[in-house]
Amino acid sequence: MQEKIKNWLKNNWFKILAIIFLLGALGRNPYSYYQFLRWLILGVGGYSAYLAYNSEKKIWAWIFGLIALLFNPIIPFYLSRATWQSIDIIVAVIFFISLFEKYERKN
Repeated sequence: MQEKIKNWLKNNWFKILAIIFLLGALGRNPYSYYQFLRWLILGVGGYSAYLAYNSEKKIWAWIFGLIALLFNPIIPFYLSRATWQSIDIIVAVIFFISLFEKYERKN
């Protein structure tokens, strides 16, 4: 049982970190926090899209790809604070739900 938990954490720590930072963004933070959040979610979304694509979970790959695109810091989307807070909650929920998906490489 303990080995299963360790393996699960090893495979999902980056999503858990993303959830924590997304929920942390609901408070008042310096601008640098939101810049870091964009880079973090770009990375987590992109990596999750890659894992989902390799596991032939195309819907998840598209969802994560769109999340990465939305949070990309290179060509950013400028939305109101209230809109971003709603998006942060929705994306945190999506990452949370995806924690229970199994990603196995298909051969």
